[in-house]
Amino acid sequence: MALLTGVIADDFTGATDIAGFVAQQGLQVALLPGVPSPDARWQDDADVIVISLKSRSLPAEEAIRQTLCCAQWLTESAGARQIYFKYCSTFDSTPDGNIGPVSDALMAQTSCRAIIHSPALPQNGRTLVHGHLFVNGALLNQSGMENHPINPMWDARLVELLKPQTDGKAAVIDLVTVRAGSAALRARYQALADQGFRHIVVDALTEDDLAIQAAAFGDLPLLAGGSGLGGALAARASTQATADGRFTFPEDKKAVVLSGSCSVMTNRQVNAYKAQAPALALDVASCISDDPQYIATLADWVEAHSGSALAPLVYATQPPEQLKATQQRFGERAASAAVERTFAQLATRLRERGFNTFIVAGGETSGTTVDALKVKRLKVGRPIVPGVPWVQDSAQQLSLALKSGNFGDEDFFFRAQEYQA
Repeated sequence: MALLTGVIADDFTGATDIAGFVAQQGLQVALLPGVPSPDARWQDDADVIVISLKSRSLPAEEAIRQTLCCAQWLTESAGARQIYFKYCSTFDSTPDGNIGPVSDALMAQTSCRAIIHSPALPQNGRTLVHGHLFVNGALLNQSGMENHPINPMWDARLVELLKPQTDGKAAVIDLVTVRAGSAALRARYQALADQGFRHIVVDALTEDDLAIQAAAFGDLPLLAGGSGLGGALAARASTQATADGRFTFPEDKKAVVLSGSCSVMTNRQVNAYKAQAPALALDVASCISDDPQYIATLADWVEAHSGSALAPLVYATQPPEQLKATQQRFGERAASAAVERTFAQLATRLRERGFNTFIVAGGETSGTTVDALKVKRLKVGRPIVPGVPWVQDSAQQLSLALKSGNFGDEDFFFRAQEYQA
């Protein structure tokens, strides 16, 4: 089958998130880390290619450059009929964030008059009503996401979040119009585009609302949003299950849990897990010192606890008050960079010691881990929880579960180890 959609995700957990929802619909998915080489020709079978970047927190100019390189490769080398710009279902955007600038650049490259924004993911409690984004019934800026260490969300009104990011006018298509059906929804989109609106945010409260969006917008060359609409597009395109998402875990599985996210849910998951499993908190001062002996000490500790019933946990996860104190002491960017560097070095050292199963919490930490392990391509397995599938690098016999901060319930780290794909 010709490539249906090329997805460009702004972080790695976002990439595995949408890849998992697409694979659930029976489509063949290829997951590629990083910007492909311009001269690389795609010759494998796939319905959808998902490319993962770490562009969410990059300067806008670099995020645009990487995204446009991916879009050009997807259309010219892989033959994608549609580009899908995947960002966080909680929008993850400060006033100087990248969603607006990257969307504008993609519109210019694809000659698209107006871009649809559909970040809703009802399966994980992300809904959009009157252009206001909710997380499990709470407004985005009252959901705990306002404390995100890198991309704090201070407003639930997506049009207002977009205003400082783009010169293009933004509008909302409300739930009443969505539920009037795909024809009415498409007509409203056309009318807003004719009026000069460039960014069009679309309400969705349920999966059925996303199915209507998929029917209305499935033929557009460019879309943007979360994995909910991506899954709905896949369901519409899939006529039969062609992939069951199963793969075999190695018999000599050696697992570790790495947690860098400081989200509300990850804090709860870490607290639940460390009450029953061996757990070690990173020392930020030691991370900043970049002492090789500290990495060796961490790796020795993980190795010493690898025979436990539950995989050992190494974490930088902190509650908001402690995180704020850490950032004030060391500096926000310095602390974050040091922690991610430590996770990268630890993942490399553990791989050398035979660890082949990595359960990782946090978008930045997941991307760091994948880079450190030199992953080139991943097969997408069945979901542990909505939005978090197991993925596997068959060439290296590596299995990874890469979790966005607020995904999963308190027992996620336990469930990931009980799950067999």
